[in-house]
Amino acid sequence: MHSQILIVGGGAGGLELACKLGRKLGPQAVTLVDSRLFHIWKPSLHEVAAGTLDVHQEGLSYQMLAHDNGFTFVYGPMQALDAAQWQLTVGAIYSGDDGQHEEVLPQRRIGYDSLVLAIGSTSNYFGVPGAAEHTISLNATEDAERFRLTLLKLLTRAELQKSTRPEAGVDIVIIGGGATGVELAAELREASGVYAVYGFRQLLAERDVRITLLEGAPRILEPLPEKVSAAALALLQQRAIQVVTDTRVTAIAADAVTAGDVVYPAQLVVWAAGIKAPDILSQLGLPTTKSGQIEVDAHLAVQGHAGIYALGDCAACAGPDGKLVPPRAQAAHQQADYLVETFMRRQRGKPPQLQPYVYRDYGSLVSVGQSTSVGSLMGSLKGLSWFVDGLVARLMYVSLHLMHHRAVLGTLRTAVLALARFLIKRSTPLVKLH
Repeated sequence: MHSQILIVGGGAGGLELACKLGRKLGPQAVTLVDSRLFHIWKPSLHEVAAGTLDVHQEGLSYQMLAHDNGFTFVYGPMQALDAAQWQLTVGAIYSGDDGQHEEVLPQRRIGYDSLVLAIGSTSNYFGVPGAAEHTISLNATEDAERFRLTLLKLLTRAELQKSTRPEAGVDIVIIGGGATGVELAAELREASGVYAVYGFRQLLAERDVRITLLEGAPRILEPLPEKVSAAALALLQQRAIQVVTDTRVTAIAADAVTAGDVVYPAQLVVWAAGIKAPDILSQLGLPTTKSGQIEVDAHLAVQGHAGIYALGDCAACAGPDGKLVPPRAQAAHQQADYLVETFMRRQRGKPPQLQPYVYRDYGSLVSVGQSTSVGSLMGSLKGLSWFVDGLVARLMYVSLHLMHHRAVLGTLRTAVLALARFLIKRSTPLVKLH
């Protein structure tokens, strides 16, 4: 098999790149490789974990997207790269969860003219003992579903024990006070109250679902303006969520989290304290940074390897000020648009872009439950920003998700999908109970 443009990774940036190029060039020219069959917008995984979003309704089939947008989809994990032969190896797919059953799809080799790596990031545990074994990280849909099912089991157990053990409940510890940690804490508090209505009648959400958020920095949401951080903290505290800053987790066990001299009981622990590049990137023979990201130049090209590009969290791209582009969905979206222009200029026989990629920060929004959000919007003047919160911020937060859907589904289908989900939410439980 051979493809003019081969994209590895169907996250926000990789999928948008495949859709936009596929609509212009067709399935013979554009191929997307991913180790999963369904796409979900990663910033919504905290809603899947809390049960307020059904992944089976939210997930978009890559095969459907490929058919509708004119690209070819290849199912399987990236296994190896032969840059000298311009070939990528895609691993086999097996039936069953342990990979030891019948082979469904064999190992495949795909030739390419241009390769784009967009495989995102994974959790960085910073060597904390027990972190990998006893925590859940919201990197993929299966992580969020595992969290949700574990939460349901713990709620059921606490409900059954309540008559004999008045103190019975669920202790949840979230490590990391960035956007993921804050959004999950708020979503869990709202969801826990809804769960109590659907059969867990002996449980009082604020009393029996005990949520603790641990952050090593002096404040939560440290990269954002202090006013945004303070507003988010106030909203979390109003929801009876314990927030502890300036603390470092030193060990994690099956039933507790140790931070310095304090031990926090924990039946369910989420790691949201940092990310790193996937380990496989260091095995491809491409230049990488100490953190494992692929080094790219100002045009997102890998130096010394013709025809190879990288975008998103897995790429180390420095801006004009020398600082690396932050690992945000808006950066991946911008980089995808930049590469669309790069490849289309080549297709039309035009000279390469002279203008380098420059990251533009339009601000950040953080969801604090289903009814409100907080954040800052960046102005056209350097350093100028506006604080936003409440319903306006919430509507803007939801619009980001719709903008991503519009890029991969089109305007009409996105509108129909949004209306359908609005109606479904009024005819189904407010949380997923099965």
